[in-house]
Parts: sequence; C-alpha cells; structure tokens
Amino acid sequence: MKIVFATTNAGKMAEVKALLADLPIEVISAAEAGVTEDIIEDGLTFAANAKKKAEFVAAKCGLPAIADDSGICIKELDYRPGVFSARWAGERASDSDIVNFTLEQAKEIPDGERQAYFECAACLAAPDGRHWVFIGKVEGSLAPEPRGAMRPGLAYDVIFIPAGSGRTFGEMTDAEKNRLSHRGMAFAKLKDFLAKNINPKLSKVSKISEIST
Repeated sequence: MKIVFATTNAGKMAEVKALLADLPIEVISAAEAGVTEDIIEDGLTFAANAKKKAEFVAAKCGLPAIADDSGICIKELDYRPGVFSARWAGERASDSDIVNFTLEQAKEIPDGERQAYFECAACLAAPDGRHWVFIGKVEGSLAPEPRGAMRPGLAYDVIFIPAGSGRTFGEMTDAEKNRLSHRGMAFAKLKDFLAKNINPKLSKVSKISEIST
C-alpha cells in the first residue's frame, strides 16, 4: 500500500519513513506521486495546515496522504513563532539563519525562563475527503546557543532541549529523538491507527476506504 507524504522537507521525509518502516506501507513523496504544486500554509493552527496539505494531495493523486505541520512556541515571546516557525526569519532563510534569528529574539530572556514547547499535528487524509488528525507535544526549553548536529530542514533541533534531558535534539541520535519528539509522538499515534486499521496481520481492513469514521 502506498501513502503519500506531503512534504518537500528531506529531514521530515527521513524521520517519517523511519517511524513507519515496520508497517506494510510504502511512503512516497508528493513529487513522486506527481504533485508538485506549492500549498500555502495559511491556517491559524498546526492542525489546520496539516489538514489542508493532506487533503489537497490526497484529492490530487487519488492516494491516501499524510501531512504534518509543526513548530516551536516560546513562552516569553508570546508563544511565537508557532505556525510561522519555518518562515519567521524570512521566506528564504537558511536553517542557520532561523537559529540565529531565534536566538537573537530570545537574547533578553533570563536563564530559567526560556520555556518552550514543540507541537506537531499529523493528518491522514483519504481521497474521499475523510481525515484524521493526531497531535504530539513536547515541553522543554530554549538553549542559549546551538548544540549538536543540525538535521536538514529541522533547524530548531540544535536549540531545543526537551524536558528531562540535558541535551538538545541535535545532540541525540535519530532513534533517541524519535522516542521523545513531538513528531515522534504524533506519528506514533498515526502509526497505531494505521496498524489497527490497515495492517492485514492485525485487522481485516486493508484499505483506507474500508476504515469507518
């Protein structure tokens, strides 16, 4: 079974393929499915943006599609950048630009008050218009400087420290990060849903069209 992941972010694609690797599903990119249009993320919530992308791709290619939207919310910056996390440093900002801009915005925040959280909304959309949304959220804090390796397209990894850890996501292996991260949480819920409803080993249901709402 094929599912299209509506992203152009190589880092996200690698993470999601790893998270769903043990299901009988082939995850392909929107480009591989023939969908090349840019989808404007103008929703006010992560869930709204994920739903818009997944539904567009599912309708366009006639295959089930998944999409996610995620970002960091910094308490002392009125929970910005939120849904603007990918572009608040500018539409063409590099990963390094995003990190530097974020640290500049947060430079006046005292130690001990740099609380932040990461949220991810993952949406599964069927070609017939039905959809399911799964939310993951991880509390933590903003590091004063970049630490660890920056994954392509996942700039904030080097400055976000999840609660209960002394390391940033950038200092963790992929497996360690996936166990703790907002995206890992959201896609674990999505994976459980798929396993129960699609995996022939666990269910008689083998197609998205057979899933009851």
